[in-house]
Amino acid sequence: MNTKELLQRFQESTARYVEELSHFTMEELTTQPSPSDWSIGQMYVHLYQSALFMQLANVEKCRTGSDVTTGDKTEIGQKVFAEGEIPPIRVQVPPSPAYTPVQPESKEQILEGLNAAAARMQEVEPHLHEISLAHQIVHPGFGALNGQEWFQLVEMHYRHHFRQLDRLKSELLQNKA
Repeated sequence: MNTKELLQRFQESTARYVEELSHFTMEELTTQPSPSDWSIGQMYVHLYQSALFMQLANVEKCRTGSDVTTGDKTEIGQKVFAEGEIPPIRVQVPPSPAYTPVQPESKEQILEGLNAAAARMQEVEPHLHEISLAHQIVHPGFGALNGQEWFQLVEMHYRHHFRQLDRLKSELLQNKA
């Protein structure tokens, strides 16, 4: 895995999300297609919060050796990392305060979150080679991941959500027609 290339792809994904954001009104960002679907704004919040508070937080745990474990990837985890992408399946979790992102308050909030995640990725990348591959944190679906894999997951996760963004944009257009 070339972490510089991953960082570059992540930055390209972030740039696309920022560009897409400029085309939405706050009303469009907070419109949910159905009570069980996220709005586009909630998807944005999910992206940067997952990056900052789960994936990159787990890179840091791997770096410091706190709460680490050892183990194997699940079968799906092995497939995801072998292919370098999350399968194009729609993951739906029942709405809950613990998992469902809140609606964004403003576009600025979203931009700040995306920029914070991008800055953190930039800070972390040069130090990934220093993290022991034996230090792992368990992902609920993919199994035990090391710090480099958690870093890679940020980039894959951003790409994975382009499908959701495209679907939500299409639903917005249909509802306007």
